[in-house]
Amino acid sequence: MADFSITRLDARQPDFDRQLDAVLAFDPASDADIHEQVAEIIAQVRRDGDAALLEYTRRFDRHDPVSAAALELPQAALEAAWNGLAPAVAAALETAAQRIRAYAEHQKMAPWSYTEADGTRLGQQVTPLDRVGLYVPGGKAAYPSSVLMNAIPAKVAGVPELVMVVPTPGGETNPLVLAAAHIAGVDRVFRVGGAQAVAALAYGTTTLPRVDKIVGPGNIYVATAKKLVFGQVGIDMIAGPSEILVISDGGTDPDWLAMDLFSQAEHDEDAQAILIATDAAYLDAVEASIRGLLPTLERAGVVKTSLSNRGALILVEDLDQAAAVANHIAPEHLELSVADPDALLGKIRNAGAIFMGRHTAEALGDYCAGPNHVLPTSGTARFSSPLGVYDFQKRSSVIFCSPQGSDTLARTASVLARGEGLTAHARSAEYRIVESAS
Repeated sequence: MADFSITRLDARQPDFDRQLDAVLAFDPASDADIHEQVAEIIAQVRRDGDAALLEYTRRFDRHDPVSAAALELPQAALEAAWNGLAPAVAAALETAAQRIRAYAEHQKMAPWSYTEADGTRLGQQVTPLDRVGLYVPGGKAAYPSSVLMNAIPAKVAGVPELVMVVPTPGGETNPLVLAAAHIAGVDRVFRVGGAQAVAALAYGTTTLPRVDKIVGPGNIYVATAKKLVFGQVGIDMIAGPSEILVISDGGTDPDWLAMDLFSQAEHDEDAQAILIATDAAYLDAVEASIRGLLPTLERAGVVKTSLSNRGALILVEDLDQAAAVANHIAPEHLELSVADPDALLGKIRNAGAIFMGRHTAEALGDYCAGPNHVLPTSGTARFSSPLGVYDFQKRSSVIFCSPQGSDTLARTASVLARGEGLTAHARSAEYRIVESAS
């Protein structure tokens, strides 16, 4: 691997911040052509409905359904996929589903209220979304884990109808994806993908129902479509390339951390894998492991490009400085591969998911630990959170005024409304003032 190199940075250097920001910089160049194509697809689906879905399915998926109704898979097909799994695969899928569901149960928000001395009651009502759309990639890029991670929190939240769309190139379905949909409780599945599926979920057709929110990963066309329909429906997030940041105190086997870095770098050439450590010799050891293990990977070419273009090994003064650097990066996945991860945890403010200790590989979180693997990327962990049950619930404010409470609040509202020049607001409140009631 003589032609392989990975960026080395020293956080103690005066220009470190500039160098780090250069490594973190990622600009998914906005492709005007893609934007135009997606906008046209959305417009055609809005205009022609099922006919557009059938046309695009024939064109892009090389699949020719006899009718729009044939786009929907019966529940029997999902059950058959589940029953056809090898026992070990079924057991693994069931274990992952159970763990994801158990974690999600802890996230449910409950209604609350309190009553003031004058009888005024204030509170919050929590209700699930009525219908949610789940986009799932099809073909070779099939991820049953994504089905579980997106569908199970929605069902735990109480969403009555979960509609899954998945492209089936050549008409071929993926049994693992369908099996995952079965055990996750997906209500309806349609064999349609791409921007046209997102448009159908956002606006509805005769066959495919309109939803309130669209979740799930997809390619650049799907991501662009989600951006364009946002506002018409809710979306989960616009995810960037996969990221992992590891903080190590030098006590973890270098081979372990090399493979942890590979686990995200193998996603694609734009993925980012960074290691922070307090000892330069340890960084050397991990780099040696990277060079030694890289040729053994099936996706060695992808990993090599990812690490060369966006990877980094960073030397810091101590773990306090490591935490500060991590907070600046705000990574999707953060491994605290140290002797006392709890002591370091309190210093971490920005991260999508935090993996504690030497034995907690990020890959466990991708599949079966329990917490969601749909996480904020590209520094957005500074202000956003993992997908969860709360993303499928709505909160409504509840206000009840007793006559006495209404009288008190109306006096305050009247003054403020007249101060804003909104006299109808003021008079509406003033009707409730007791001395004016007659």
